[in-house]
Amino acid sequence: MAGTATAGTFVGARIHTLPAVQTETSTQIAPNDHVQIALIGAGGQGQGDTKFALQVPGTKLVAVADCYDGRLAHSKELWGDDIFTTRDYREILARKDVDAVIIGTPDHWHKQVSVDAMKAGKDVYCEKPMIHLYADGPEMIETARTTNRIIQIGSQRVSSIIYSKAKELLASGTIGRLNMVNAHWDRNSAMGAWNYTVPLDASTETCDWPSFLGTAPKIPFNAEHFFQWRKWKAYGSGVAGDLFVHLFSGTHFITGTNGPTRAMATGGLRFWKDGRDAPDVMLGLFDYREGFNLSLRVNFVDGGEESEALTFTGSEGTMEISGNAVSVSRTPLEKEPGYTIGTFTEAMQKRILESYRQKYPISHPSGPPVAGYEKYQAPAGYRDNYDHFKNFFTAVRSRQPVVEDAVFGFRAAGAALLSNLSLDRGAVVKWDPDSMKLA
Repeated sequence: MAGTATAGTFVGARIHTLPAVQTETSTQIAPNDHVQIALIGAGGQGQGDTKFALQVPGTKLVAVADCYDGRLAHSKELWGDDIFTTRDYREILARKDVDAVIIGTPDHWHKQVSVDAMKAGKDVYCEKPMIHLYADGPEMIETARTTNRIIQIGSQRVSSIIYSKAKELLASGTIGRLNMVNAHWDRNSAMGAWNYTVPLDASTETCDWPSFLGTAPKIPFNAEHFFQWRKWKAYGSGVAGDLFVHLFSGTHFITGTNGPTRAMATGGLRFWKDGRDAPDVMLGLFDYREGFNLSLRVNFVDGGEESEALTFTGSEGTMEISGNAVSVSRTPLEKEPGYTIGTFTEAMQKRILESYRQKYPISHPSGPPVAGYEKYQAPAGYRDNYDHFKNFFTAVRSRQPVVEDAVFGFRAAGAALLSNLSLDRGAVVKWDPDSMKLA
């Protein structure tokens, strides 16, 4: 059962399964209409992205670039010996048989590879966060405009049927006027805290260390920096760029806002004191001129299970996104304010009640409005990654806008990185979400 809920339809608990069509036959795509793609940055995220991209009918992988030889070899194991592989991504951009690229590099390479790819005539799917530095955003936006290239940023939740339903529910007034969003993403594992496995053959012979460093400070080869780069600010953006940005993307998509105007964050290294310089705990508070506040938390040292959720609190209920479902707990507002008269004399109580009932006649003799619970869940096995790539390849063919272009991506990443800036400065920071500039 699926349907659109409105503010007046909640009468008890109901569960709906949302419709989702994620499979089409490849015969729907003409042989000459295949999008030929290349992967630049074949780590865990890049390889995962490519697997989802290739599930979309009419796509073909022709090339892979990475700075580690082992990942180039594994790409051939995954996708065939005929795949072209190279350490130098510029060789991929020079190929005429590449229509679009997936960028799964460390954050500090996102801007340069994206700009180079668009200037080479390639459409771009760039992983989040879009930027590593604030200066990256305007250049990426302008390059997309001047080259007329499609660029989609990889916060896949904006293509999710769950988030689309949440957007619809909020806009319909289901929870009344929004005043607060609380979001968290807790991880309780070494892998969740970016302690990725370093291969036994990691060396300057198997890893192109100078290319990996790029604009980062020049230091001697360090295998942990190479394979666990998120732990250092020189290459990554910490928990803000890795996880906060997803929560911002979802919040901005659902609410239709351009972003916060003020931010304050705190946190630090609480547990993973292994040489990293990126915090493992961060909390942020953000003001939105639309009249709500956003509270974010990421914790890599939580003693419980890994969990992620967004809770939207309104004047008439709450809406929570957790896993592949969105649920609404609705408590309609009373039409009268109530009274506290028990400490007064009986005569005064009687007079106040008479006056009160003249002003607020009984409008529901059977009792107050009934609270309700509604849940919308995705079909079993649903993955929004697929829908995000389907959206991207549809735009590549049609030249129509994507759901998460460079402007949306910059506003989400720019908002997220305010957390790092506030923590570093120990102060509130201001941001203009329209002009996308620090105030």
